[in-house]
Amino acid sequence: MLSDTEKGRISAQVRAIEARSGTQIVTAFTERSDHYPEIPWRAFSLGAALTAAFLALLGERIGLSLTFALVLSLCGGLVALLFTVVMQPVARLFLERARAESEVRQYAEGLFLQHELFAAPARRALLLLVARFERKVVILPDRGLQATLTPPVLDSIVAVMTAPLARGEVVAAFEAGLAALEPHLGEPAAGMADAGQPLADEPLVSYVP
Repeated sequence: MLSDTEKGRISAQVRAIEARSGTQIVTAFTERSDHYPEIPWRAFSLGAALTAAFLALLGERIGLSLTFALVLSLCGGLVALLFTVVMQPVARLFLERARAESEVRQYAEGLFLQHELFAAPARRALLLLVARFERKVVILPDRGLQATLTPPVLDSIVAVMTAPLARGEVVAAFEAGLAALEPHLGEPAAGMADAGQPLADEPLVSYVP
């Protein structure tokens, strides 16, 4: 999770950019976007299969009974399953890329609606979500920003954030992404900065256990 100090750094940068651009920015962070119940079972299946294959090669040499070989295969599967529970890098090996991208985007869209970003003045609002486990970033701009925040621009900003996120540097990823976003936001129209209800500057932090 993010510490109070880390949240403060992100919030300060968000407030400064909002003041200069008239854009409402909501940052969000989640440890993971879904439970992914298939991950431990995939690991179990692979661990059991590999153990069984190894024992099949050695079984005749060491006189291993079929029952004992089956028990050892199940133990191999359980060990692999436990590794995915306690070690995120191992669990990530069993996560399909398309599944991760779909879940993170769906999670971001839910936050966008839940926190009513569409209510910002002139529809100039965006959500910037970082998902640690998936190592994914989603940027959702509302209608008032889509002319400048085109898909190629968003892809370039996500690319800037990917390297620090891969190193586990979540705050650095946010800071790099916000800095890359600002040049594309322009300046506020007259009276825009004072219109409407401001959205939260502090990052939304959540966890799907």
